[in-house]
Amino acid sequence: MPGLMTLMLPDLAATGRLAARLAPLARPGDALLLEGPLGAGKSAFARAFLRALTGDPALEVPSPSFTLVQSYDLPSGAEAHHYDLYRLDGPADLTELGWDEARQGILLVEWPERLGDLRPADALTLTLAHAATEDARIATLDGWADRLASPGAQDLGAPDLGTRNLGIRDLGI
Repeated sequence: MPGLMTLMLPDLAATGRLAARLAPLARPGDALLLEGPLGAGKSAFARAFLRALTGDPALEVPSPSFTLVQSYDLPSGAEAHHYDLYRLDGPADLTELGWDEARQGILLVEWPERLGDLRPADALTLTLAHAATEDARIATLDGWADRLASPGAQDLGAPDLGTRNLGIRDLGI
């Protein structure tokens, strides 16, 4: 059963803290689908997520806007792959980008609507939307209900994260 949670992120730092809290929940074979308009913070979320996954807060995480995919070695021996599909016409282009092989690692995908039938059914979808102030965002998480309800994730809406759970469906977090 998919989970649905909506959080208010008051600033970019809160987006980074959310990414850092979600990173330990990701496993090889997982996909995080990052949706939202241009400038919503998808790349900023991915950068913080990858830094948390690698344990390297200074990790250089360039946007894959032009390369379309950036890959990272993780301390566990797994890999993470950050895809930006904005310039793709559709899923047929993914073969050339090593999609099938990358599915063995952890995927972050910006503009996942271009995946078509390749969209992983068991993915966590994070939708970022602009909010009332310039830096604020509304983050909606859909998927990973079992993990988001786990004790390790119960503080996603915690005051020190700088978020507020808007209670669309509270999964005990």
